[in-house]
Amino acid sequence: MLRYTLMRLGIFVGCLVVVWGLVYSGVAPRGLGDSNGMWVVMLALVVSAPISFVVLRKERDRASIQVVERVDRMKSNLEANRNQEDDAADEAADAAPLKTSAEASAETKTSPEVAGEVSGARSRTA
Repeated sequence: MLRYTLMRLGIFVGCLVVVWGLVYSGVAPRGLGDSNGMWVVMLALVVSAPISFVVLRKERDRASIQVVERVDRMKSNLEANRNQEDDAADEAADAAPLKTSAEASAETKTSPEVAGEVSGARSRTA
């Protein structure tokens, strides 16, 4: 990826030098007023883009393969982490004792003392 970027930058700098030479020699038109520097840079960008597209095709394909491999590796690492979390949760659930339906319903019912306290609190607030 770095190699592709440096090659692309090299093509741009080469075009910038050529365009600058053409503008200052009078072959290419100059910009208006103080915009000459911006004109040279924009013209160099327009010239270097198609050259880079054609000349760096193989290098761009290599860079894209590296990016795809990196993304796939990150996806597999993320999936492995998810699986570890799921396995840990499953182990914790297996280690917890199973409750019968009678025990679960007994826990949800309140005792008579708690029910009396709740009704007493309601009558005081009313």
